[in-house]
Amino acid sequence: MDMPETSTPSRLQQSFVQLRDDLQQCIIGQPHLIDCLLVALLADGHLLVEGAPGLAKTTAVKALAARIEADFHRVQFTPDLLPADLTGTDVFRPQSGSFEFERGPLFHNIILADEINRAPAKVQSALLEAMAEQQITVGRSTWQLPELFMVMATQNPIEQEGTFTLPEAQLDRFLMHVTIGYPDAAAELAILKLAREQANRRAHPVAAPPALLSQADVFAARDAAMAVHMAPALEEYLTQLVLATRDAGRYGSELKRWIAWGGSPRATIALDRCSRAQAWLAGRDYVLPEDVHGIAHEVLRHRVLLSYEAEAEGVRPDQVIDRLLDLVPLP
Repeated sequence: MDMPETSTPSRLQQSFVQLRDDLQQCIIGQPHLIDCLLVALLADGHLLVEGAPGLAKTTAVKALAARIEADFHRVQFTPDLLPADLTGTDVFRPQSGSFEFERGPLFHNIILADEINRAPAKVQSALLEAMAEQQITVGRSTWQLPELFMVMATQNPIEQEGTFTLPEAQLDRFLMHVTIGYPDAAAELAILKLAREQANRRAHPVAAPPALLSQADVFAARDAAMAVHMAPALEEYLTQLVLATRDAGRYGSELKRWIAWGGSPRATIALDRCSRAQAWLAGRDYVLPEDVHGIAHEVLRHRVLLSYEAEAEGVRPDQVIDRLLDLVPLP
């Protein structure tokens, strides 16, 4: 009798490398977004992506969901959206004379919250509970969401009219805040070629669907990534980076003037988990300082709140994080 195949770290790493390669073939010019999507999947967190329209934000998360044994749902956030449009609601059934709960989009595995800042505070609070507690509450009943549950929210930085700024409490629930820009000329030509090929395939479909990565493999990969070794000295460095955002005066008057509020303990936890996931994706079983630096901007960008002086001077969060990385000494 044949024994079932067991999941080994090397096989899992190869599966994720193959997944990344597949995504890069259909999402051209955004390798950093793809890496962050995979890190968020491994670190069991949610992603906020900010970029101009047409940069493949929606396409990227749809392509990821299509390659995992998971169901996907897109919600277009608008000012008239209601919490029940996300969570679901109790529906009266005349046949039985009773109410029955009709599940909403949040009961899917991977959710795209498109233009999240266009929905009002009540809708954002409904999403906040789902992201923070992996459950939703309707009336007196609480419902658990799937074990594999990831939200990718998008924001358009161009249009601010008719938008609702995300509160800091909700921003802190996002594992990472990723900003993306336009592709270069070579990538633009490759996108044009890919669009023509895709149009031809729709007219003459021949390609087989991609192989699906099972949820069991995703959970096993998460365990393997979180077991990656981090030296105590690197843990101390990671902690000092976050502490420096709260006590910036230790590193000079410039940072003290720029930072109004620093990162919470969630920032430390997120930096730890993302660094381990980054190292695991690179094929290593130990974390390097480069892993921490490579993900620090995404983890801290939305958690470091700037002062009025910094905003008046045109200072951006990424500049503050660059200074932190320069001033906090490596182990």
